[in-house]
Amino acid sequence: MTSTATPTPTERQAAILQLARAFCHLLAVVAITVWGFLAWPLPFPGVLGGIGFLVLTVVLWALFLSPKPVLRTDRFGQALIELLLLAGAVAALLDFGFFWLWPALFGVAAAVIGYVAGSRQAR
Repeated sequence: MTSTATPTPTERQAAILQLARAFCHLLAVVAITVWGFLAWPLPFPGVLGGIGFLVLTVVLWALFLSPKPVLRTDRFGQALIELLLLAGAVAALLDFGFFWLWPALFGVAAAVIGYVAGSRQAR
């Protein structure tokens, strides 16, 4: 007999939080990358800036915030890097000309999701 283990509600909640956190990180990387492409005139400085900011954000994410980070730090170090990533995304959205409320809501929601998901990981 094979038994299929159904996930408990807490495991399901943790998976949903991690998925929401990953989605927020993806939106932050995309916002910073698009800002890097559009902040300077194309073709040369804009393309170089866009690719440079994409590489920088993905490397910082992979080093500190990925599910299996290369450089393990404590919760506070990870929170600092996550807040820097989210602050860059909020600044990019504000520079695009979005009404200030939407980037602020994104930043607060992503920070709260990151805090809750990070505190669940630490247990």
